[in-house]
Amino acid sequence: MVHIHFIAIGGAAMHNLALAVASKQGYVVTGSDDEIFDPALTHLREAGLLPEEMGWHPERITKDIDAIILGMHAREDNPELVKARELGLKIYSFPEYLYEQTKDKIRIVVGGSHGKTTTTSMILYVLQRLGIEADYMVGAQIEGFERMVRLSDTAKYAVFEGDEYLTSPLDLRSKFLWYHPHVAILTGIAWDHINVFPTFPQYVDTFRKFIKSVEPKGAFIWFKGDENLKQIAEEMRSLRHDDMTIIPYDAYEGPVEMQVFGKHNMQNLQAAMLACHCIGVAPDDFYREISTFTGASNRLEKICEIEDSVAYKDFAHSPSKLKATVNAVRERYPEKKLVAAMELHTFSSLMADFLPQYKGCMAEADVAYVYFNPKVIEHKRLTPITAEEVREAFGTKNVEVFTSSEELQKALRSQNYDNTALLMMSSGTFDGIDVKEFAKELLHG
Repeated sequence: MVHIHFIAIGGAAMHNLALAVASKQGYVVTGSDDEIFDPALTHLREAGLLPEEMGWHPERITKDIDAIILGMHAREDNPELVKARELGLKIYSFPEYLYEQTKDKIRIVVGGSHGKTTTTSMILYVLQRLGIEADYMVGAQIEGFERMVRLSDTAKYAVFEGDEYLTSPLDLRSKFLWYHPHVAILTGIAWDHINVFPTFPQYVDTFRKFIKSVEPKGAFIWFKGDENLKQIAEEMRSLRHDDMTIIPYDAYEGPVEMQVFGKHNMQNLQAAMLACHCIGVAPDDFYREISTFTGASNRLEKICEIEDSVAYKDFAHSPSKLKATVNAVRERYPEKKLVAAMELHTFSSLMADFLPQYKGCMAEADVAYVYFNPKVIEHKRLTPITAEEVREAFGTKNVEVFTSSEELQKALRSQNYDNTALLMMSSGTFDGIDVKEFAKELLHG
């Protein structure tokens, strides 16, 4: 038996990887964390992988462990990590282990500041519909897929969502630099993770390194409307003109009617088609199958619809994602009143220096509410920001800013939802709101 121990097993990606490894024959999985929340808590409990008690237990790190997988949530001085290093155990980061398990497969990796999850989901959806087996890692639940990570001994292909965030406490490179794709997609570059990439050129450079890591005779698929990607493509033509296929794309405008909508989704769709084509899927087959795709969880997910009103939820939090999502709903429902609420929740979004990136992002909404919790800023040890600073940063008169979840809910309840599109956007929960139930309450009055 191969014993794999996960330090910080409760993360969204980590617990899904633990489930995937545990499902493989001949593997035993253990794990630890100082706190675990749902859905990871329930998933781990149901699989018999939930730690008996929370906290770090270095005494349980022994020489009979074959490998440690280290999550980003753990710190460099984590007691279990310290013990593992003392014993000389093999320590993998999350992306390093994924690569190790798929190094003999053909790897498709989707990177970019926005659209990664949706594009990855589209590729996987079509491959499954066509009966093409693939291992994968994707950042959302997809209809028809049991979990967010799959590893097998039989799949010829592996499809990964490529994250530019840090690999682990021991490895401060971007995660996607581990994957060495045969087919790489970049959907666009819009500054994010300011705590890791304090300048925009530094942020762009990690994507440049990602494309340099593409395997020989690989393919680079890039959105041609992005000037930074255009520059990277030109650099690659001079650096790797003899062995890399460089493929620009724009939004799909064909005759097949799709379930998903918005210009950004049509761009994602075209990128997914090109990636599938690189491994032999005919475009007509791709378009036929993707026409029934309704989207990934929390990515422009329809959560309620009545007569003449509709509600969506979305993970949008960075400026580029926020603007694309608001504009997509406006394009889809030009005659409806658009009520949009978003939460500033991530590290970057709550930094005073980053706020100007949000200018004009919610301009297309009729009613625009922005919420942040000052206690979260305090917890992240960031410089305090004010509601007025946030309102000025967004730069349009329709924006109203709240620092109380109760006041936000009160304002949302005060709206008339006849002939309305409601859009709730956050990578959090607006401090405890069940977004689906709340949206139903609002629309049903």
